[in-house]
Amino acid sequence: MQQPGMDKLSIGSPAPSFEGLPGVDGKSYSLGDFADKELLVVVFGCNHCPYVQATVGRLVELQEEFGGRGVQFVMINSNDAENYPEDSFEKMKEWAQRWGLNFPYLRDESQEVARAYKAVRTPEVFVFDRKRELRFHGPIDDNWQDPSKVSKRYLRDALSALLEGNDPPEQEVHAVGCTIKWKTG
Repeated sequence: MQQPGMDKLSIGSPAPSFEGLPGVDGKSYSLGDFADKELLVVVFGCNHCPYVQATVGRLVELQEEFGGRGVQFVMINSNDAENYPEDSFEKMKEWAQRWGLNFPYLRDESQEVARAYKAVRTPEVFVFDRKRELRFHGPIDDNWQDPSKVSKRYLRDALSALLEGNDPPEQEVHAVGCTIKWKTG
């Protein structure tokens, strides 16, 4: 859960729509492009955040593991690239290649998508079911620094449960990471 008083997308809420977000692969993406997927995992991330850097390999592994079962990951970078040039679209292309991303990495230049999802951190995960209702919100797991010390695999457990027709064991967990870098004004 987020801090008391913080607005957040509630479990069961519909996935906020997005359209025309540019991907590092040269394509433009909308929420509807993933309509054929059983589950959609929207991750707010960026290039410069050490939390994202430490966990992006886990996202690639999970996409590899669950992709054949109808799960699609999408990472969205909403950070202010003017004040954080490492998060520019050109740097996103390089970063995606360096990390071997096997899912779309999109740019939310206007920051409207992050606001619609009420995202505040990187990485912050939102899992939507077939009806595109929010079923899990939180972190990837419980130890961003050391994968060998992970004891709770929140995202993996949520995906497994949902694919089996069950509720995730934990639906909301406080996401740990950098804050989204909002534009001033």
